[in-house]
Amino acid sequence: MHDDRTLVEARLKRVLDERIRPAVYPESVPLDIAIWHAPGEPVPVAEGLAADPSPIAVGDRWGAPWGTSWFRVTGTVPDAWAGRTVEALLDLGFDENMPGFQCEGLVYRADGSPVKGLNPRNQWVRIGAPVEGGEEVRLHIEAASNPVILDYHPFLPTRLGDKETAGSEPQYTLERMDLAVFDETVWQLVVDLEVLGELMAELPVESARRWDILRAVEKALDAVDLQDVNGTAAAARARLEPVLAEPAAASAHRISAVGHAHIDSAWLWPLRETVRKVARTTSNMTALLEDEPDFVFAMSQAQQWAWVKEHRPEVWAKVKKAVADGRFVPAGGMWVESDTNMPGSEAMARQFTHGKRFFIDEFGVDNQEAWLPDTFGFAAGLPQIIKAAGAKWLLTQKISWSQTNKFPHHTFRWEGIDGTRIFTHFPPVDTYNCSMKGSEIAHAARNFKDKGVARHSLAPTGWGDGGGGTTREMIAKAARMRNLEGAATVAWETPEAFFRKAEAEYPEPPVWVGELYLELHRATLTSQARTKQGNRRSEHLLREAELWAATATVRSGLPYPYEELDRIWKTVLLHQFHDILPGSSIAWVHREAERTYAAVADELNGIISRAHRALAPDGGLVFNSAPHTWDGIPAGGAGERAVTGGTALAPCVGGGFVLDNGLLRVTVDANGLVVSAYDIAAERETVAPGRAANLLQIHPDFPNMWDAWDVDEFYRNTVTDLVNADEVTAGEGASVRVVRSFGASKVTQILSLEPGEQRLDIATEVDWHETEKFLKLAFPLDLHAERYASETQFGHFYRPTHTNTSWEAAKFEACNHRFVHLAEPDWGVALVNDSTYGHDVTRTVRAEDSGTTTTVRASLLRAPRFPDPETDQGMHRFRHALVPGASIGDAVREGYRVNLPRRTAPGRGGAAVAPLVTVDNDAVVVTAVKLADDGSGDVVVRFHESRGGRARATLTPGFPSAGVTVTDLLERPLADATAPARDGDALTVTLRPFELMTLRLTPSPTTR
Repeated sequence: MHDDRTLVEARLKRVLDERIRPAVYPESVPLDIAIWHAPGEPVPVAEGLAADPSPIAVGDRWGAPWGTSWFRVTGTVPDAWAGRTVEALLDLGFDENMPGFQCEGLVYRADGSPVKGLNPRNQWVRIGAPVEGGEEVRLHIEAASNPVILDYHPFLPTRLGDKETAGSEPQYTLERMDLAVFDETVWQLVVDLEVLGELMAELPVESARRWDILRAVEKALDAVDLQDVNGTAAAARARLEPVLAEPAAASAHRISAVGHAHIDSAWLWPLRETVRKVARTTSNMTALLEDEPDFVFAMSQAQQWAWVKEHRPEVWAKVKKAVADGRFVPAGGMWVESDTNMPGSEAMARQFTHGKRFFIDEFGVDNQEAWLPDTFGFAAGLPQIIKAAGAKWLLTQKISWSQTNKFPHHTFRWEGIDGTRIFTHFPPVDTYNCSMKGSEIAHAARNFKDKGVARHSLAPTGWGDGGGGTTREMIAKAARMRNLEGAATVAWETPEAFFRKAEAEYPEPPVWVGELYLELHRATLTSQARTKQGNRRSEHLLREAELWAATATVRSGLPYPYEELDRIWKTVLLHQFHDILPGSSIAWVHREAERTYAAVADELNGIISRAHRALAPDGGLVFNSAPHTWDGIPAGGAGERAVTGGTALAPCVGGGFVLDNGLLRVTVDANGLVVSAYDIAAERETVAPGRAANLLQIHPDFPNMWDAWDVDEFYRNTVTDLVNADEVTAGEGASVRVVRSFGASKVTQILSLEPGEQRLDIATEVDWHETEKFLKLAFPLDLHAERYASETQFGHFYRPTHTNTSWEAAKFEACNHRFVHLAEPDWGVALVNDSTYGHDVTRTVRAEDSGTTTTVRASLLRAPRFPDPETDQGMHRFRHALVPGASIGDAVREGYRVNLPRRTAPGRGGAAVAPLVTVDNDAVVVTAVKLADDGSGDVVVRFHESRGGRARATLTPGFPSAGVTVTDLLERPLADATAPARDGDALTVTLRPFELMTLRLTPSPTTR
């Protein structure tokens, strides 16, 4: 016997690859094959089954990019196979990559009932166990010839990411279509040897257990007759039984395996293909649940469940039964696994509202966990939202991808901006596609950072990203590791069962405060600007539509558009998926998203216009949707605008202009740069000495990997300041128009000061035709600040401006919503925006006067070439505003105003429209006014403290109220909540810093 493990491993690998695995199917006969190519988009199942196919043979090419082909395979089970297990082996031309990134198929019986999905790791369909011999076999395969987009190294630009540019060249070669005998004993031997070989490789050299396994594996290989594997497999398995029977140590790490198939709702495939991916995966998983009594499968994203219900009712019936049996588990309680950095306050709340309500209505399941394994970092406002939705746990995996700092915990409490803490687990297996390899299980045990106080972790198990799910091989491996010496113990459990155990054994875990920042994929805050603008504008249009529709219903009886708003919300939430909103999908996805957002805007503007006409039949009023009074018009009301003062525009000697409205005096030089923004009342200059604001800067942008996702810090090493202007002229009204050309691109900006506003507005239009470049808009400020505030959901949080540690240095690109705010104790500056998210803040000390220059830069555009080679090409429009002298409250107010411009209804004028709800404290911001989702007619108001302090406010309904209830996000009463004090209809509320509250107001019967 050899002492060298390497020799045994080499022998094991060769014998497995060349003799034992091929012997799993010792006999086979070919099937007859015919094919029909659908002429365009996928067709209904009945049409595919009824089509007239043409003959095709193994070795033939098939499948244009993004095409659908229907295979018909027929044959007869040989009589000689009677009493044996027979499977169909259906290889569409798979390579060895993960499932979901190439061709896929869904197998149907002749009657149209689905059997299971096909992918590289799941090519078999059971025909009989045992067969009688002579059975006629007829199967149909709906095959998707999705092109291979992702080859990892290198990321090459490709036109395959859009059906309009992908061409028609066949993508795949048909590999195998056979009936074959399945030898279960040989298959079990393969699993035995894989589990033991993988475990042996992970054990220390000095481990006696390692040498026991080595000896047993050698004996098993000795027992295999390489010319008669099938006849000797049982004897080989017998040699392995003793080492497989040795139980795990009592102190072994414990892994809760959760069957899983992370399915990106769009990524390297369009939304329509995800509908089919979900059908394939759920078909596989329901079939596997029938075969494996211990297996438990969890699927998140209510949208994907809804797709199954709508498009595959026959699969839905199987899913519902498996859910009722407690083995197919709705997970996460969100509409999709969304990005959590960029969605606004209400959108993030509605992810949970719509997701949880779907699972409650369909299955009676009220999820306690948020399930976000692949999301690109987590905003600091999320814990409060999770709790307000009635959940208490969070699972994530992606922070294992951070490049600079290793996260210090695997089980911890995550504290958000308001102090809410959520029990959070970050699986140490470091993948959401665990395949039960010995290396993965050993890594989870070694990597777990909470040893000594906890010993449970979770492993999402199954092929994912493109779907596929758990396989029978994974389940067989898990069975052997249920109680195996040298390995962590593995048991199939639901997410809820895991979290209850983990929380019970570790009731006081460490606390992590603030955002869970992913030190990777930072460019997703900027890529695909039109998608991000569509999201932001849709969110604010939805706010307006709900507000004015509710007001019109209560005031004038206009029917509330429940169904329309529900459908539109779900569309917007779907597009917040973590590869759509972040801009990391193929061209097809973002092209469709742009059209979808345009349609959403048209429909919401229609709802808003109808409500305005009902409220102001004579028109002529200005409607204020923002949460603060504006030019005399109350928040949520309409009236005549009161404008005072004006703005002067004067030319400068040597070129440029001065804008002055009595509050700000702004100097724009001959190059169109802002060299002064003077706060007249504070007698304070905003722009750092010798510097210029409104400075466009361009960088080369070629990350080491993940083009659309990443920007690497070295991009800053090279920068070009775009200081030369083609034109600097007086614009319409009191404004300055600046035109610049660079490369193949052109920028036009309008700089203006509105009368009575302490805010410099900057409208930027970019005709962008650069490649692998990064465009920033810089504002160097004469300000000393060691931290700055970024708006996030239901509040804001602070990041350092310094880089004292690697944790701060890694945040060289970060997210904000409508504003960032920088301040000294008595004076601050805000930069607000209408549609950008990425930004950076740096500070330097000036040599000439030892003063500090703090520079904030908004990220405007990128030009990566993968996965969309035309990312961001074309015309873009942005709006920013610089607000000197701004407090944090001013930043909140101006952020809303930039995103919710006033609307003037055409007409001759009429009576003012009073708000449906008023709040007397500007620190308390109303984020939603709507009618209750249950159709009761109750008015729902959601609000939060916005400045980071305590707040007391009086909330007054604009209608007689019969009662008020404090609710969760799903508009359900909170049993432990104290109702606001009432004085007539007026309600007094007291809020903690950033506290979120939802009230449900029941109108008096006379109001209805």
